[in-house]
Amino acid sequence: MKIIRGIGKIKKFKNPVVALGVFDGVHRGHIQILKSAVRKARSINGTSVVVTFWPHPQSQESLYSLEHRLRLISQLGIDACIVVNFNKKFANITALNFVRHILVQKIGANEVYVGKNFRFGKNAEGDIKTLSKLALLYNFRLKAFEVISSRSLSISSTYIRSLIKIGNLAIARKLLSRPVAVLGTVTRGVRLGRRLGFPTANIDPHHEVIPPSGIYAVKVIFKGRAFLGACYIGTRPTLNERNIKIHIEVFIFGLNKNIYGEYLEIQFLRKIRKDRKFNSLAALAAQIEKDILKAKKLFFSPSPRHTTTAA
Repeated sequence: MKIIRGIGKIKKFKNPVVALGVFDGVHRGHIQILKSAVRKARSINGTSVVVTFWPHPQSQESLYSLEHRLRLISQLGIDACIVVNFNKKFANITALNFVRHILVQKIGANEVYVGKNFRFGKNAEGDIKTLSKLALLYNFRLKAFEVISSRSLSISSTYIRSLIKIGNLAIARKLLSRPVAVLGTVTRGVRLGRRLGFPTANIDPHHEVIPPSGIYAVKVIFKGRAFLGACYIGTRPTLNERNIKIHIEVFIFGLNKNIYGEYLEIQFLRKIRKDRKFNSLAALAAQIEKDILKAKKLFFSPSPRHTTTAA
């Protein structure tokens, strides 16, 4: 997928089918829109184009970072993604000028796909009725998608965000159509895991919504390859640290190489236990070993202990 950062770099595409929206989380409703755009573009020998915005236009906490969002959009087969910098200047563009100058003149939109609750333009003045009128005026086809519901609740990034924060990962997974995940960079830590016999990769998350503290059985995606592992989220209470912050550390089965500075996607499959304080590091180490064995049993893939070279 070609990524175009900024509206000044946009060039017209061949028969573009444009999916328009923030697409934070790329949940089931978003996936329906994006896949439909891909199918239509391929059927007319055109180009599937996503126009998305960063940071979030409503100043909301992002479910996924921009990098994570782009990875997920790319996996759906989109040809090009335009990332619009949502700054004060862009926020003052009227709905009419957004359509006329960006969708029509810059992109040359053939078709535009949106959710029925999509709003755009200065002060969010434009809605689906506005877009319908402008589609007739500028001669492009508009397809608006109904908001998908689950258990009588509309599927939205806001709802999924709240589910992740309270630890309801099973329902969040259904609404996302994939496991809840965090994308982050591997950083150097205090090497506690290594001292305890379980070298872990310390993760600096990229503006992601983080599940509650605890130990999780996880799948780790590293450079397109999938590994299993156990992930810790918490404040490391056993260490009695003065600077209390949330740490994310993952023990990866079968990855034995230096991965400092690399991106890891951690997919949370099941919670093993809550975080708690232990009386000693020896007691903590014994519990970590139990946690890892439990994670391996959940995967039905017992194997000898593996290590990573990040700690």
